[in-house]
Formats: sequence, C-alpha cells, structure tokens
Amino acid sequence: MLYPPEKISFTKQMQKVLVLTYYWPPSGGAGVQRWLKFVKYMRQNGWEPIIYTSENGEMPVVDESLLKEVPEGVEVLKTPIWEPYNIYKKFIGRRKDDKINASFLNENKKAGITEKISVWIRGNFFIPDARKFWIKPSVAFLHDYIQKNKITYVISSGPPHSMHLIALALAKKNNSLKWLADFRDPWTNIDFYEKLMLSNWADKKHHRQELSVLTHAHVVLSIGKTMSDELKEIYKKGGGKEDSKFKVITNGFDEEDLKTLSVEKDEKFSLAHIGTLVKDRNPDVLWRVLSQLVSESTAFKNALEIKLVGKVDIYVKEQIEAYGLANYVRKIDCLPHNEVIIEQQKSKVLLLLVNETKNAKGILTGKFFEYMASGSPIIAIGPKDGDLAEIILQTGAGLISDFYDEKTLKTNIINYFTGTEPLRNREEINKYSRRQLTKDLCEILSAID
Repeated sequence: MLYPPEKISFTKQMQKVLVLTYYWPPSGGAGVQRWLKFVKYMRQNGWEPIIYTSENGEMPVVDESLLKEVPEGVEVLKTPIWEPYNIYKKFIGRRKDDKINASFLNENKKAGITEKISVWIRGNFFIPDARKFWIKPSVAFLHDYIQKNKITYVISSGPPHSMHLIALALAKKNNSLKWLADFRDPWTNIDFYEKLMLSNWADKKHHRQELSVLTHAHVVLSIGKTMSDELKEIYKKGGGKEDSKFKVITNGFDEEDLKTLSVEKDEKFSLAHIGTLVKDRNPDVLWRVLSQLVSESTAFKNALEIKLVGKVDIYVKEQIEAYGLANYVRKIDCLPHNEVIIEQQKSKVLLLLVNETKNAKGILTGKFFEYMASGSPIIAIGPKDGDLAEIILQTGAGLISDFYDEKTLKTNIINYFTGTEPLRNREEINKYSRRQLTKDLCEILSAID
C-alpha cells in the first residue's frame, strides 16, 4: 500500500534515496532513532529520502511522539508483513497483545523449556530473522517502484538483517542501483548470536548471507571503528579485496531535542540507567560498590537513588535485592523519547553499562551520545580499550572503569558525589550532532561510483 505524501515544490531538485528500515514511527526504542534523525536532516544536504517500512510490524515499544520528528511531505511506503510472533506467543503462553522483548530480556520470570525451544526454532529456521517472509513481497513491490520512479540510490538498515537481503535482491535485479548497507548492530558478531543454538547448517547460512551483503553493497556503513573492522575482516576472509567501502558514522544527538528544555536536577544523588537492562548488561560490580558505599557513609546512604527507566530483566532485579539495594530503586516504565531526554537532564549521574560479551569493545550505543549532550556526567562500565572509552576520553563526558575494576568505579562515584567532574570538551562533543553526521552521510552517498 502506498501512502502518498503532500507534494512539496523542492523535492524534484533533490537526489532521491530509498531507505529500507523496519523500525519507523510510531515504533519507539533505540532502533528507530538513527534513521529518523538522518531523514530529518537529509533535505538540508540535497537528498530527498523515501521510506520503506512495514505496515503492521511487531513493535517492542510504541512512541507516538516520534511522528512529529518525521519531516513534512516525506514519502513513506508501507506493505503488510507476516511474522511468526503470534505463533511464538501462543507456544510460550503469552497474550496476543504482549510485546516481544529484544536481547533475551525476561522481566517477570526466567526462561522455561518452551522459550528455549522457540529460540532454537528462531535461530535455525528463521534466517536471518523472523522478517524473512517479507523479503520476496518487498522485492516485488520495490522493484516496480524503483523502475517507475527512477530511483538510483538505496539504503538498508539492519537489524533486522532481512532489510539487507531485500536490498541485495534489488541490487541484483538492477545493476545501476547504488546501495549503502548500514549496520546498527553486528550480524554474526552480535552479542547474543551464540545463544541462538544454531546448527552447523544454520550457522553457515547466516555467514553466507552476511558475506553476500558485504560483498555486493557499494558502501558498508557501521556505527563504530571496531564493528567496521570486524565486518571488514569477515569480508576479507571471504575473498573481498576492496576495503575502502567500509565507512563509519557513529550515532549522535539532536540539538533540537534540547533547545526548549529547562529542568531542575533531582534532589537525590540519582544514578540513572535509561533503556533496557538485560542480564548480559547487569553490573554486579556496581551493585557491590554501591552496597559498600551505603554501609560506609551515612551521607551517601541518605542521598542515593538508583533510577531505572525502561525494562529490567528479572536477573538484575534479583541481584539488586541480594545486595540490599532494593529500597534505593525508583523504577520508571518506558517513556516517550521527549520525556527520556528530560530524565537524562534531571539525573545527577547517567549509568552507561556495556554488555560483557565478546564484542564489548565495539559496543557504542545510541543513548551514549544523548547522555553526552544532556550535560549530566556519565559513569560507564566497559572495556577501557574500546570505542566507548576512546570517545569518553576525547569529550570529557564521563568516567569509565573496566568490568571488574571495583576500585576505580568506587573512586568515580565518590568523585561525582563530592562534585568533582572531568572537564567537558564542547568542540569534540559537537562533532556528534545529528546535523553534522547527516552531512557526513550525504557526502558518502554522493561519492558512490
């Protein structure tokens, strides 16, 4: 189904680009932000984006406020998608209207045998993901659209990596199509890949599809240097030669989100984690250090507030209970993005927790850049030789300690509690504005041969 836009006069003078993204408003959460913000500023750089997304996709979070971010007159193409989630929900005893959590999050109970079976089915039969049934109808619809509207450029955003397979099929049908494949997260290097319980056959198919995307895309874009290097290595091991097509544009912050905000800081010494808190992101060292500080300092005990905004895994809740910190927790359900920005600014300190997984050095979450722009200092826990640590050092946006570095973490918290903060480098921070990053993106698009 085609949703025609209100036509505007300057569209014809711009270079058109078709953007394939599963996550689009009113879908909320982290997955939608990158391309929503790129699209917001592409016209300023001479590009007219056309969005292709699902008409009825599974949305873990709904955020109607994001619809206001879509530029007026942007053309949005939607087609229906069939996904096996209703079967999955019935199999594990969930209601039809329940939302499916990402990253193996379990909020209220630990995974049972039926959920483990469903994960095995997901990994071995829905390759690359549960949107695989949308690939063929999307290719048929978009091939006709591209021909009729003389589209030359296409961008695919994954995950879900089925979006890349749609673009791959379109590129094979049309040799003149110029394709940029954007990886917001890795494919076979994703932190939960090993949890999919893949057969040897399924593992090879995932790798084969991934290599085909890396080989045929004219540009392979990703959100950090480590991820880009990992994708480049996969490409080279598969026989690829041309590695100049691997580019990096990080996520960023939108200064427009901050212009009209004026908030008062929390009264308490609030340590805020905003976003999904899964088992692999659970900071045992943080709970241990906070427990120590509570027992050692009455002033700290009376001031502490642990603010958790978003979904929290039951394992994390149990850890907090075990360390005697439950009474210090203020739990806030998922918020619209505009309210998330306010919570970031209100908090005394923002917690940035990297998943303790094999790809930890390359994890560079979108919310980090919003944290950075909020002005609230950051306490990060993750690899001190990773992409995150490098940018924290460059910008002065916060302090970081390694996964098991209890001493440094304790010092970092005490420093913030007593008012000692690193000097922020505003010039470095400004490099990560969405407006500037979109300019960088459009320069990459224009350079495709």
